[in-house]
Amino acid sequence: MKLVKWTRRGLFAAVGAAMAVGSFALPGVAQTPPGVLVVGQIAEPKSLDPAAVTAVNDFRILVNIYEGLTRYKPGTLEVEPGLAESWTISDDGTEYTFKLRPGVKFQDGTDFNAEAVKFNFDRMLDESHPYANTGPFPLSFFFSAVQKTTAVDDLTVKFKLNAPYAPFLSNLAYPTGLIVSPAAVAKYGKEFGRHPVGTGPFKFDEWKSNERVVVSRNDAYWGKKAGTDAVVFRPITDANTRVAEMLSGGIDMMVEVPPTSLAEFSKGGFKIAQQAGPHVWFLILNAKSGPFADKRVRQAANYAVNKGAITNDVLEGTADIAAGPTPPAFAWAYNNDLKPYPYDPEKARALLKEAGAEGAELTFYVTEGGSGMLDPIAMGTAIQADLAAVGLKVKIETFEWNTFLGKVNPGLEGKADMAEMAWMTNDPDTLPYLALRTDAWPDKGGFNSGYYSNPKVDALLEKARTSTDQAERARLYKEMQVIVHDDAPWVFVANWKQNAVTSDRVQNFALEPSFLLQLQNVVKN
Repeated sequence: MKLVKWTRRGLFAAVGAAMAVGSFALPGVAQTPPGVLVVGQIAEPKSLDPAAVTAVNDFRILVNIYEGLTRYKPGTLEVEPGLAESWTISDDGTEYTFKLRPGVKFQDGTDFNAEAVKFNFDRMLDESHPYANTGPFPLSFFFSAVQKTTAVDDLTVKFKLNAPYAPFLSNLAYPTGLIVSPAAVAKYGKEFGRHPVGTGPFKFDEWKSNERVVVSRNDAYWGKKAGTDAVVFRPITDANTRVAEMLSGGIDMMVEVPPTSLAEFSKGGFKIAQQAGPHVWFLILNAKSGPFADKRVRQAANYAVNKGAITNDVLEGTADIAAGPTPPAFAWAYNNDLKPYPYDPEKARALLKEAGAEGAELTFYVTEGGSGMLDPIAMGTAIQADLAAVGLKVKIETFEWNTFLGKVNPGLEGKADMAEMAWMTNDPDTLPYLALRTDAWPDKGGFNSGYYSNPKVDALLEKARTSTDQAERARLYKEMQVIVHDDAPWVFVANWKQNAVTSDRVQNFALEPSFLLQLQNVVKN
């Protein structure tokens, strides 16, 4: 099929027309332009700087503009070469040397080389770097083991680690490791997140706040050229509106389809994609102050919430009940002996009485929607009812996704007793290390918003990430899961099977276990 070629002016005109038609046409009437893929996103991106964001919603755009030294092999979480052609690891596991792909250029025409790689990691990790002020970089934790980055020659870069670090190659493939243009950072400074420049198959064209982000095919791309002329990412925060837009033809693709709406796309004209992945949906409990500072109250909440009803009735079978902090998608590290907390309201009441927490008043932060959050308002309401049934008085406060993150990520102390959260991770180290360690409390730069602390868990996580023996890592993670399950810093709710729907005009699309949205090979008729 020959795709329509667009001038920049023609592309934006077509995009604007598509949005107008999608917004106001009757079902079945709208028609988005050929060669332009319109994607319904769940929220407005926070930034288009990969080092500065944490949400999969943003990452789904970024992986089409940027690339990393490594990447995930399609359909897996296995690492394969990306901007690096190959690498070697020292015998002691503390030096990684990468041979870079020659002839690669950033979308602004500047060269991708070892100095560019060094710039990227120094910007994240060195507070004295001249562009460290373009942060903050909340997931620089991923690379905290990096002691020094050296440009050995133009196409060779070496990372010296302070200790062996098993997830390093996987973390390089994660969006936080995507490589940005140093020249663009120097040009735009703190505004770089509004003017992204990478080496990927699509280049940035436009970001109109709360309306669209537009990227177009990078014809100078070093690899296989993208199959569409452009991709338009539209933030449509209300799930019902996203569904209506999809049904009417105003968008060509939507991710995270509400479970109650999946049946609407089973008829002709649509294709549904599903893919299991490393996801966990949970409630953060404030373990530092308030009722949940008592482990018995945290355990009571786990017994009180009817997770089976949530996964079957609210999520309509699109998720399984979670047993702990590690998703079962990490089969080698998952503790199969761990069972979910059973639904036992009587046990919950007994624990609350023993802890003197009967009738406790709780503030519960709920989001309207966001990355991996499933059906958060319906789930939050169901949880509120379950906790009320055992005598807890729960007040829900609801926020838009980025506002929600701005309240939850800095910590719940003085604000709330519990909050919804979802993580989609690339390694069994990621979530517990960033959200369960004592040194990951928000005031220390991490995402342990509930202030959970257990020295045994800290020690197990530190040891697991430095072990070069996967069997030993697995043993340590499984032991960690047992302790965390008993301590109950979270209410463990669900492991989701992600989904997406496309129109039948979209070809070559597949969901990835990483939950990222790789659109390079997609063709839109």
